[in-house]
Amino acid sequence: MRGYFAIGAEGISKPLNLGNLLRSAHAFGASFFFTIAPDFDTKAAQASDTSDAVKHLPLYSYGSAPALMLPKGCKLVGIEFDESAVDLPSFRHPTAAAYVLGPERGELSPELLSRCDHLVKIPTRFCINVGVAGAIVMYDRMLAMGRFARRPVNPRARPESQPEHVRGAQIRRRPRA
Repeated sequence: MRGYFAIGAEGISKPLNLGNLLRSAHAFGASFFFTIAPDFDTKAAQASDTSDAVKHLPLYSYGSAPALMLPKGCKLVGIEFDESAVDLPSFRHPTAAAYVLGPERGELSPELLSRCDHLVKIPTRFCINVGVAGAIVMYDRMLAMGRFARRPVNPRARPESQPEHVRGAQIRRRPRA
């Protein structure tokens, strides 16, 4: 998969949700994880983080939305149940992205929304658990950015095998002397 991604949450208040989100981030290959103004000590999340993700990917914690620092060129993608947001299946994921979810009983703060380059929603009938939402976004990114065989038209057919990657000829910027 090309590029990199991070995932985080603003104002998360349930340690088990954070642990679940951390474990999913580790499983999907996130480059780093972040929290913004969490409502508890993030060490409490270790009970549900059975993969011990904090030993395998950096965890950054910021006290407020303005304090959030991202790498140059990294696009901030807010995940919010909002009418103006783009439906996730129609969204083109940036090569370098940081996805941020809101708190369990609330929404992304106006300060953070103003910093988002994109606003995306999962097309559900109502809000879903923050850990589940994060996993859905990461799975969608993996499908969109990865190299997978096309799905068959007939549900009883097996997927086509992925064609071998073919590299082009070497490109020389300067002719040989």
